[in-house]
Amino acid sequence: MSIVVQKYGGSSVATVERIQAVADRVVRAREQGHDVVVVVSAMGDTTDELLAMASQITDLPDPRELDMLLTAGERIAMSLLGIAINARGCRAASYTGSQAGIITDTQHGAAKIVEIRPKRVLEALEAGSVVVLAGFQGLSSAYEITTLGRGGSDLTAVAMAAAIGADVCEIYTDVPGVFTADPRIVPTARKVDRLSYDEMLELAAAGARVLQARSVEFARRHGVRLHVRSSFDDQPGTWVEEVDGSMEGVMISGAALDTDEVKVTLERVPDRPGVAARVFKAIAAEGINIDMIVQNVSHEGVTDLSFTAPREDAPKLRGVLERITAEIGTDRFSIDEGIAKLSLVGAGMRSHPGVAADMFDALAGEAINIEMISTSPIRISCVIRQDDGERALRTVHARFGLDEEQSSDSSRA
Repeated sequence: MSIVVQKYGGSSVATVERIQAVADRVVRAREQGHDVVVVVSAMGDTTDELLAMASQITDLPDPRELDMLLTAGERIAMSLLGIAINARGCRAASYTGSQAGIITDTQHGAAKIVEIRPKRVLEALEAGSVVVLAGFQGLSSAYEITTLGRGGSDLTAVAMAAAIGADVCEIYTDVPGVFTADPRIVPTARKVDRLSYDEMLELAAAGARVLQARSVEFARRHGVRLHVRSSFDDQPGTWVEEVDGSMEGVMISGAALDTDEVKVTLERVPDRPGVAARVFKAIAAEGINIDMIVQNVSHEGVTDLSFTAPREDAPKLRGVLERITAEIGTDRFSIDEGIAKLSLVGAGMRSHPGVAADMFDALAGEAINIEMISTSPIRISCVIRQDDGERALRTVHARFGLDEEQSSDSSRA
């Protein structure tokens, strides 16, 4: 029988009624002849609520204890779903990340998977059971409970799909698939039927919240086909897989807005070899990922250095910078929380010159200033003011013909 991995996000299991609906879908898949592994996130806003309780105690909770706390949400969801599936006469067994053989490194809060030992999962499937896994968590090589970072249940599902040779990994969410932009901000955004791994990876990294970027990277590396679809109906969603060169005919696949980053600026940094390395090594040692980096032209032996980082890491980042700026002899640093990152993604950019110019022109027409720019062969990203973010997204979405009405008109032409 084919193996299907299904992942359900927090909104899909937010209530007992939603869990019952998920159980019905899982049982239908089992009745269709599939072996089924289900990965669940915590119910609704459980993770945020647990984080809020921890933050009422301290701004910087102990990382080990925080992981112990946050993994409780997924364990509750997996147990309830297991109960619901068994109540329908279909055998189910639920497992935590450690029980499922998900081995990680020792980085609390953003652990990386180093190995999966799926023996117990495969044995349960061979016995005819549906396997229900708690997402977002694993067991470190030091035998500590770890979490995989925000959106880590996606990574659990993709990694397990790769380990057991699943035919497809279905990611169920509260939206019908991947859209050309967030439809809550751009009502005319349309669903994309098919994306390459590279396009989806860039969209995820740019702030599209449908899939965790690390899960897409893992899927690309191991050739796991992804199907992003709604948990509220049976309509096909968006396929993410390896595509042929014909996809380059689509110039822009989507636009994304990320408001969960901050911009850090170090002023009057000594312009000598090794200084930047010391700064970013200290930041990396705290497990903080850096995104865009800009260094100004040197004047009188000093320069300004700016970069963006996740907003949730701002408290840790401040502590690192207070120490490192004193060591390197820079004047001061600032953390700007009022920024947003706007990105355009499309494989066709490689063969269509002028995309950046058109994007900048569209923003200029709305008097939106660009503070930083970063590019890849299939992505252009700009840092702008957060207050301009939604207007900027709607502007570039329309400029590149991604609106549903424009796409329909062009297809009739």
